[in-house]
Amino acid sequence: MSRSYAANKIEGQEHWAKKGDVNLFLWEKRAPGGAKNGTVVFVHGSSMASQPVFDLNVEGRPNSSAMEYFCERGFDTWCLDFEGYGRSTKDRGTDAFISEGADDLDAATDYIMKTRPGSGPYHMYGISSGALRAAAFAQRRPERVKRLALDAHVWTGEGSPTLEQRRKKLPDYLKTKRRPIDKAFVRSIFERDHPGTAEDKTIAAFADYILELDDSIPNGTYIDMCNNLPVVDPTKITSPTIILRGEYDGIAALPDLIKFFELLPNPDKQFAIMPGIAHASLQQKNYMITLHLMHSFFTQPEPIYRTYKP
Repeated sequence: MSRSYAANKIEGQEHWAKKGDVNLFLWEKRAPGGAKNGTVVFVHGSSMASQPVFDLNVEGRPNSSAMEYFCERGFDTWCLDFEGYGRSTKDRGTDAFISEGADDLDAATDYIMKTRPGSGPYHMYGISSGALRAAAFAQRRPERVKRLALDAHVWTGEGSPTLEQRRKKLPDYLKTKRRPIDKAFVRSIFERDHPGTAEDKTIAAFADYILELDDSIPNGTYIDMCNNLPVVDPTKITSPTIILRGEYDGIAALPDLIKFFELLPNPDKQFAIMPGIAHASLQQKNYMITLHLMHSFFTQPEPIYRTYKP
């Protein structure tokens, strides 16, 4: 089978971290000239494993791989499949709740620190429930997160049209551990908020890569986002943080995110609205805006004068 959807300009290396009896798949791509700008850890969301999101190839669409984009700009890069997803352990019946994702990030960063000594603390980018996982981890392990980017994030869920619709299916999610996915499901991600924000060829490549790795996914993050928000406390996130919100994203209402942003204690913080973008930022037509904002934040000079102390 052709795997034209897998980025291959920069050679990747697979790794395996342990979380007790669980095998966690990690994927690494390294900066050809050395990691002069540090290391980025990419954190995936509810409905797919990591490589389709962060290391995708789409013919005629440069920089479709966020990992390769950052490697070419002097960063080493990693992503991981959370338990229950992709190539990581799937046979334990995990719910894959947000807190369990933070556990996985703990194990993954343990491994990265041992494998690449001196590589931390890490820039971290999480999208959708991956933003919640990354935020929960940053709250738990502030010393490991140099700069935090939260994309398609949600706090309390108040005013979210996507979660309002999703709650109607909560009884079904509570009955089973996993839900099936197919090409129609992947396409629905791009049609629920504002159709037209992504190219068909990108959606097709994204779906092919997702479905190579999974035909079902855990329900835990959906349950958390429907039933258990908030799962993070902004007052306890001390890393420099940027909130990235697509203009049309339905996962969180703007007032919900602004309240979250206001409560972040570190004054080294930014809030960006990304025009013409719905939910899956890196697969949108305007994906270069997302990459630019991330890169700018991760390379921002550290303040010489500051009074804030975590």
